Amino acid sequence: MSALRVVAETGALERAQRPIAIAAENADDVDRRNRFPLEAVDALKAQGLLGVAVPREFGGDGATLSDLSAIAKALGGACASTAMIFAMHQICMANLLDCALESPWHRDLIKQVIGCPLLFASATTEAGVGGDLRQSICALDYSGDRISLIKDAPVISYGEYADAIFATARRNADTAFSDQVLVVLMRSQCQVERTSTWDALGMRGTCSHGYRLKAEGRAEQVIPKPFADIAADSMVAISHLLWSSVWCGIATAALSRAQNFVAAQVRNHSGHPPAGAVRLAGAFSRLHSVEASITNVREEWEAARSQPTFGVALSVNALKVSVSTDSLAVVDDAMMICGIQGYKNNGPYSLGRHLRDIHSARLMIANDRILATTGQMLLMQRRHRSRAD
Repeated sequence: MSALRVVAETGALERAQRPIAIAAENADDVDRRNRFPLEAVDALKAQGLLGVAVPREFGGDGATLSDLSAIAKALGGACASTAMIFAMHQICMANLLDCALESPWHRDLIKQVIGCPLLFASATTEAGVGGDLRQSICALDYSGDRISLIKDAPVISYGEYADAIFATARRNADTAFSDQVLVVLMRSQCQVERTSTWDALGMRGTCSHGYRLKAEGRAEQVIPKPFADIAADSMVAISHLLWSSVWCGIATAALSRAQNFVAAQVRNHSGHPPAGAVRLAGAFSRLHSVEASITNVREEWEAARSQPTFGVALSVNALKVSVSTDSLAVVDDAMMICGIQGYKNNGPYSLGRHLRDIHSARLMIANDRILATTGQMLLMQRRHRSRAD
């Protein structure tokens, strides 16, 4: 089933048109003032799009990953910060829907998202582990059925605006750094003390400040599955697919400005094709490949979703690396086509914000780290095949 057909069935993308327009209207101000895109996020809430993936039996729309990708891409073309916030929220939703439906507390939380739109954020990074998502120093402390947590998080995107934070931690103080759980902490249960300020090159509206997170809650708020299984079964694939859709949206918007620039040149030069036309065609081909790769990997992962394979995991990792690299190349081509008009921070062909935002793509779980992991996976795959032979 094509992405277009799926979107038409749920109407998700159509409902997103107003939030997309609001995001585009405020994108430059969000970037310039380094502020949270409140207007666009409020519009997403008003349209019920934060809970759009909730299954129909819970009162949601049952939107598919194809729907979410389409919205993330469209938002990415309007305001990359808003798009990334939408994507990160939906990744948290996927953690609940894929890994926590057997837990009564988490099932109730899913239902709350429909009645009262809640914005989810994640605290999966931690100072002292070198950016390794699969290691935690902090640990849950238990007292009867109560838990407490103190975590030094160098980044919690939009943490001051979230209604709940999904935090990783060691299962308890006696377990290994890799024995992690994921706990959902409501905002009323958290104290967040800012320890660093997000003044970044791009994605400025995500407000990804650093915090010392202190929280208390109940043991039932811990998702039953180990975090290693959550990451392998859902989180990594959903993250790379939705992030890739955001980056594809940025590249699409940049190329659209370059196309308008070339069209204006044609009008101004009596219809003669300008020099940028050839580069435009090359950038279009690259973008087409990006779009196709996202669709192909999404379909591959959905086909094996109940039982992910080694090959699918390799495809998901490769997708993140290739899309983050190729989307940057498309935006760079657009800048070369528009020239000084793209370099300026004002005007219809300005591409500074797009270029700064897309540079984050290779750094969100650094490509070098992913390539190193992929290399290890390939060696493991080879050993497994050798044993089988």
